[in-house]
Amino acid sequence: MKLFKLFLTISLAIAMSIASQASANEIDDYRISADDQISVIVFNETDLSVNKVRVSGNGTISMPLLGQVAIEGHTVTEVEKKITTLLLDGYLKNPNVTVSITEYRPFYINGEIKKPGSYPYIKGLTIEKAVALAGGFTERASKTTVSLVSENDKRYIKAVALNDKIKPGDVITVSESFF
Repeated sequence: MKLFKLFLTISLAIAMSIASQASANEIDDYRISADDQISVIVFNETDLSVNKVRVSGNGTISMPLLGQVAIEGHTVTEVEKKITTLLLDGYLKNPNVTVSITEYRPFYINGEIKKPGSYPYIKGLTIEKAVALAGGFTERASKTTVSLVSENDKRYIKAVALNDKIKPGDVITVSESFF
């Protein structure tokens, strides 16, 4: 019995580690883009910090002393390093910069749903949940013919299932059923 409890404890710890690693990798790989909202905290320098600033259409944010800083296409870690490097260039001796995403850019849904449009992205969102946010399917909707255009690769339209996850900036299209 003790051996079984030990095995169960170890198995649970491994499973939790794998799950948190997958979640961390998703966050680490996320690329900031226009319409994301971020906060930049410079430790012990409140005048240099910005809270809940929206990334502009040209992919920049405005930072005190630094002016416009281009961050589009970079990860949170890359932005932290970039701002740290800029602050080291004549402003601070040892800046400690933390960047966090406070709001992701919206996703878009159109086609045979009741309320097409843009909606705020929430982590873990699936096609089915996105359809629910948009008021559900219309009577003519095909629940099996749903396509997605990823913001990362706008050249490629792919068929998706209701349990597939979406990302910020994705465009979902629900087709009409012919029968």
